[in-house]
Amino acid sequence: MTTELDLAAVTETDAPFSRVLALTELPATTPDTGRYLGTIGKTWTIGKKVHGGTMVAASAAAGLKWLRAADPALAGMAPIAASSDFLGAPDPGEVEYEVHIRKVGRQICLADANLIQNGRTLVRTALTFGHLDDTEPRFAREHGDMPVEPPADAVGYDAGSPMGRVVHVGQAAEVYIDREWARFLDGQTAEPRLRLWMRPRAADQQDPEVAMFFAMMSADMSPPVPYNLGHFGWSPTVQMTTFLRRKPAPGWLRIIATTHEVGARLFDEDQLILDSTGAVVAQSRQLALIPQG
Repeated sequence: MTTELDLAAVTETDAPFSRVLALTELPATTPDTGRYLGTIGKTWTIGKKVHGGTMVAASAAAGLKWLRAADPALAGMAPIAASSDFLGAPDPGEVEYEVHIRKVGRQICLADANLIQNGRTLVRTALTFGHLDDTEPRFAREHGDMPVEPPADAVGYDAGSPMGRVVHVGQAAEVYIDREWARFLDGQTAEPRLRLWMRPRAADQQDPEVAMFFAMMSADMSPPVPYNLGHFGWSPTVQMTTFLRRKPAPGWLRIIATTHEVGARLFDEDQLILDSTGAVVAQSRQLALIPQG
């Protein structure tokens, strides 16, 4: 199996996330199992390992592809929830997705999707499919005064920057972190909360379905909020649940990351994704281990 991808080829294309979602059907092992081959390139990594949110979104795309193949009448559904367990950390390169449909209904469908590399299941995701919200909400909470676009002092994730050297996603999308909240960037401590802005490349944004999965992916984009308390390093995710509420409007996505408690061993992190209109498009909640430095 190929594990290397030409980084230049990925960054030069105008639709790098579309390539993550480009799946090739493989022969099924059983009649009720969908199997797909995909590639997650080096830009979709944190350090040397593949970004968790990218794996969740790609697994959801594989699940939706198999659901539509099983019943074309369900084409209007979307992955409204994904509950993911991370059994291992894949390397960038080729991965396989194995999908099993558990329930088919008029309002809700359920499926399991496994992300496999070198014969080993590394991410297991339980998917819930339904219909997205497409009207004005009956109630919407105010989410503070976060600017619609990154301000001049926001810190970019471009290659060579302090954040970009670790989070390579900034080479395939525009990503900025709010310096006002990310006090760890200046060696200070502060409340464990972070804000970011993220925008896909032009062609990724023009395809509503790719933009939908991009928003789902972005719900795992914030650094661990304990960074603001001086806890740095890898924070292994124990479990993550991602919700997709609606397709995003064009423009910047705003990411607001907060926590209820940072303990001695574990912390929770909620990430809320707003589109350029202020609508909630995605959410995630994860339980993770405190960075050990």
